[in-house]
Amino acid sequence: MHHIPFAREGIPYVLMAAFVTLVLAVQGWTVLTLPALAATLLIGHFFRDPVRVTNAGDADLVSPADGRIIAIDRMEADPLARRPCLRVSIFMSVFDVHVNRVPVSGVVQEVRYRKGTFLAANLPRASRENEQNWVRILSDGGQEVVMTQVAGLIARRIVCWPRAGDRVEQGERFGMIRFGSRMDVFVPVESEVLVSMGQHVYGGETVLCRLK
Repeated sequence: MHHIPFAREGIPYVLMAAFVTLVLAVQGWTVLTLPALAATLLIGHFFRDPVRVTNAGDADLVSPADGRIIAIDRMEADPLARRPCLRVSIFMSVFDVHVNRVPVSGVVQEVRYRKGTFLAANLPRASRENEQNWVRILSDGGQEVVMTQVAGLIARRIVCWPRAGDRVEQGERFGMIRFGSRMDVFVPVESEVLVSMGQHVYGGETVLCRLK
C-alpha cells in the first residue's frame, strides 16, 4: 500500500479552506479569493507527511520532529521517571513538517497529558508552563526515553495515538501538534548527543543521540 504524503488530520482544514476559496471565487470576489487560496495552500503544506528513511542503529535515537535545535542541557530529573537526564529541545515553525515520529523502538510505559498556557514554544518557560503531553518509552536496549509534545502560541491541539503497553517502532508516526510547537526529548545522562545548537533536524531521519 502506497503512503499518501498528507496527514489525515489536515483533511477537514484543507476542505474547509478550499470550500471558502471556491465560494469567494464563484462570487467574483478576487481580492478575497487570492488570500483564501494562499491560506489553503499553506494549510496543505503544513499537513504534509513525507516518507522518511534513516540508517540509525539500534542504540541510536532519531529525532521525533522536524525543526531547529534550541536547547541541549542537563536536567536534574526528567518529567516522568524523575532521573538525571539530558534534554534536547526542537522548535517546529509553521513551515516544518508537524507529524511526530517514534525516536526509538520499545514499549510505551506511560502517556500523560497536562493542560497549560500557550506561550511561544521557543521560550524556555514553555517547557514548564505550556499545555503538553508526555510519552515514556522503555527501549529494547533497556533505556527510558521521555518525549514531550509541547503546544505553542498558535498550536492548540496535541495529537498522540499510542497508549501505555503499546509496542512502537523507531521512525513510525505517533502523533502531531497543529500549527507551530515544540518537542522536548529526555534521554539518560550518559547518552552521546550527536546534534548541535541551531541545527535543523528531520523527524524519523536525523540521529539526535546514541544511547549508552
